[in-house]
Amino acid sequence: MSAWLALVLLAGCAGVTVSSVSPAKYLAERRGDVLTTGRLSETAQEVLRVVGIADCRERPVACRGALGISGGISEEQRLSALAELWLENALAADKALATDEIVLDAWLETARHAYAYLFFTARRPGERAFEDRQTQVRDYYNYAVQQTVTLLFKVYSRTPAAQRGETLALGGWRIDSHADDLALPPDAPMPDELLPASSLRFTGLRNTYRRDGFGAELVAVLPQPRDADAARPFDATRFPAITALLRFEGDTLPDVLAGRAVQLMLYDPYRSAQAPLAAERVPLAANFTAGYGLWLARAGFATQSLRTLFGLSDGIVRPRIQLMQPYDPDRRTIVMLHGLASSPEAWINVANEVLGDELLRQNYQIWQVYYPSNAPLAFNQKAIRDVLLQTLAHFDPGGRAKASRDMVLVGHSMGGVLARLLVSSSGDGLWATLPAAARAALSAPDAGEKQDARERHETSEARAVREARERLAPYFSFEPLPQVSEAVFIAAPHRGTPFAGSRLARRIANFVTLPLAMLEQVGDVTGLFGRPGPDGQEPGPQRIPNSIDNLRDTDPFVQAAAALPIGPRVRYHSIIGQADATLPLADGSDGIVPYASAHLAGAASERVLPSEHSVQEHPLAILEIRRILRDALVRAP
Repeated sequence: MSAWLALVLLAGCAGVTVSSVSPAKYLAERRGDVLTTGRLSETAQEVLRVVGIADCRERPVACRGALGISGGISEEQRLSALAELWLENALAADKALATDEIVLDAWLETARHAYAYLFFTARRPGERAFEDRQTQVRDYYNYAVQQTVTLLFKVYSRTPAAQRGETLALGGWRIDSHADDLALPPDAPMPDELLPASSLRFTGLRNTYRRDGFGAELVAVLPQPRDADAARPFDATRFPAITALLRFEGDTLPDVLAGRAVQLMLYDPYRSAQAPLAAERVPLAANFTAGYGLWLARAGFATQSLRTLFGLSDGIVRPRIQLMQPYDPDRRTIVMLHGLASSPEAWINVANEVLGDELLRQNYQIWQVYYPSNAPLAFNQKAIRDVLLQTLAHFDPGGRAKASRDMVLVGHSMGGVLARLLVSSSGDGLWATLPAAARAALSAPDAGEKQDARERHETSEARAVREARERLAPYFSFEPLPQVSEAVFIAAPHRGTPFAGSRLARRIANFVTLPLAMLEQVGDVTGLFGRPGPDGQEPGPQRIPNSIDNLRDTDPFVQAAAALPIGPRVRYHSIIGQADATLPLADGSDGIVPYASAHLAGAASERVLPSEHSVQEHPLAILEIRRILRDALVRAP
């Protein structure tokens, strides 16, 4: 009986059992690897079991050596497993603070074996397009490139030979770098920092836009502009996006695995969507948000814009053009103008969403105008016009590039009023807005005399009047910018706003001052602008109306500006906020600007959205801007 029982019990010990797993665990087992979980993937463990290796952690060098010569597995299995094992080794060396040479060698071996798997096995990458393992190995390559490049940057930064473009020898490797695609000036300095885009997280940005593909997604942090650059009307981006690739020497698998030379290739992902790698053209990975977000996070605009409004130190006294990416002559230009007491931060999500749209990104570049929002409209109109023309002349002296044609202006609030002035014909309509005394002072002594005779016989007083009128002409006499063909006005108080005349606004206006440096730009004509202040008091000798004065619905300048004709070739659009949906549209307002002030007859489109004054950040407003920009591409020749 006991023998029979023992036989039954032995027969009941099945060699295989089965259990069910959840979908989450199933996916985790299939897709988890040393990069995501800290443990080797199931695929790598399977390869090790096939060749009789239980654990590589105790003798990793011997393990990798055995795996390299073992039979019974394919080259794809061998190389993918070796790439993951080298990745495990690199992570451990990095954590243990090993020497640069040891860590670099591990990262380069990771990238090399991933590179060999991807491009030097029997099947081409396209034949494995839907396989999880290829995606994992591509991630090993990309991450190893990221870690290699950031480590090399530290070495390059302290190695003069590398900075001169010579070959760098480190840890038995010969490393050449090539950055022809970046279109950097010959004297471009080394960046202060080189940051992996994957390490950056931003609040305030709704979305992070990137492109899947090959390479490390990086952001370079360039040094602060030199004193010599301050004379330029623009600031080139200090945070350019970069995608890095590593190419290993060799045209065959044995050569790739034996070589010790590697090329570091740096690309501008805005200019290049693909790059040659081995015998393939591969899509370049890219992050289009990280550089923009880092610029905004480090710029300090919020504090500076308020200091500017009240004329304090560390504010700005003249506009500057902020380029969001390296200048591209073959992309059309979008110019964004913020509003009162604001800065480029007004466009946080607008600019990001435009750059996140693949079609728009391929066809447009963004310039943001950062201007002193305390200055009167006449001052800023001229100053912004000047810096735009100077920036265009710097990059495209002949005016033949696509970037100089069919530009699009997008202005919010007071920026919308300024955008309208930039595309309007002034005629004589604005001269009448000067105070009566100034108009009398600027009257020509004898309009019937010929110019040359008048200049010969004019008195010193008459000469001063003539010169003052000539100096004032750019502020009051202008034509539409010929480079602009499209304009978008967002919550723009074209006819002013009662809010600017409210008690709160008048109190703020009393503290708004124009710094001496700004007044010196106009010189001895400032007194001709004088008019009663926001509380009705007489202006002082240097008192000119500030931006809040100009935005009152009773201000002569904004009233006259609203009547100016917009250039006939400019197609314009309005986006307007409606804070209280229960009111009739004609009586509506965004809480600051009435609908009646923001509405423009003749607009190609008008969109009213349930929003307060910051309507430019409304998702539907951003979609409308994207629609307008896409339509403009269809109409462009």
